[in-house]
Amino acid sequence: MDDIRFPHLGIVLKNVPDGISIFGFEIKFYGIIIAIGFLLAYVIVAKEAKRTGQDQEDYLDLILWLIIPAIVGARLYYVLFQWKDYFGKGLGFKDTLIGVINLRNGGLAIYGGLIFGFITAFIFCKKRKLKFTLIADTAIMGILVGQILGRWGNFFNREAFGDYTDSLFAMCIPADRVGSGVVTETIAANLKTIEGMQWISVHPTFLYESLWNIMILVLIIIYRKHKKFDGELALLYAWGYGLGRVWIEGLRTDSLYFFGTGLRTSQLLAALCVLIASIAIVVIRLKVVGRDAETKIE
Repeated sequence: MDDIRFPHLGIVLKNVPDGISIFGFEIKFYGIIIAIGFLLAYVIVAKEAKRTGQDQEDYLDLILWLIIPAIVGARLYYVLFQWKDYFGKGLGFKDTLIGVINLRNGGLAIYGGLIFGFITAFIFCKKRKLKFTLIADTAIMGILVGQILGRWGNFFNREAFGDYTDSLFAMCIPADRVGSGVVTETIAANLKTIEGMQWISVHPTFLYESLWNIMILVLIIIYRKHKKFDGELALLYAWGYGLGRVWIEGLRTDSLYFFGTGLRTSQLLAALCVLIASIAIVVIRLKVVGRDAETKIE
């Protein structure tokens, strides 16, 4: 059974597939959603570029520059913090290589994509002699749209969910449709029996993050005309997304851990983003206010 249920909301989604088959070749919805995310991100960014008097063609070129590095970065980040699955004892070079490059089994981490994406964007701006902070402010809305859509790929894959809950938004999935490695003792101890089958009841963290990102996007759209300096919107994104990720990552059962320390890698990085963005916004705003005050006096 491929149903997904939100029992307390009265929602039953029947026979939800994780992909489609074209001429015998299976294409995962995750990949389709990522592709749509890139396209829609460009549409949003191009409109914002036009509104602010920038050349839209620069952003089309930037998207083309970003696609491969972002995917590679997302994969490398995942492999780095899940390295035992790919470089474990008994795995030969061929097995490791195939495992690393095989994206069909999942394993992409958004922070890796963001890190490689921002590095690529910085290099792009240097080569084109464009202002990186302005480009970042414009691109950030597209990034958010991509993230909002991308999390629904996790929905179709029945992954990136949280620990057991029976709250209002609890999501139920047949137990035989999820990997054993992400089923905690708490989840296993609270299995539900529905129509003669065992189901897990968990936090739909993909939904939490998608809704959180929608809120950040709306706030940035409202605030963008009032920003005090170029780069402020990108810093607000880092602050807002990081704040939400610190909370949401703590609910998940499939977190990547920082080299066996027991600390969640994405949670640490999110907290660091909040700290750095907070300091940067305060310091730069104080400088801008001081400069404006001096200008008025003169």
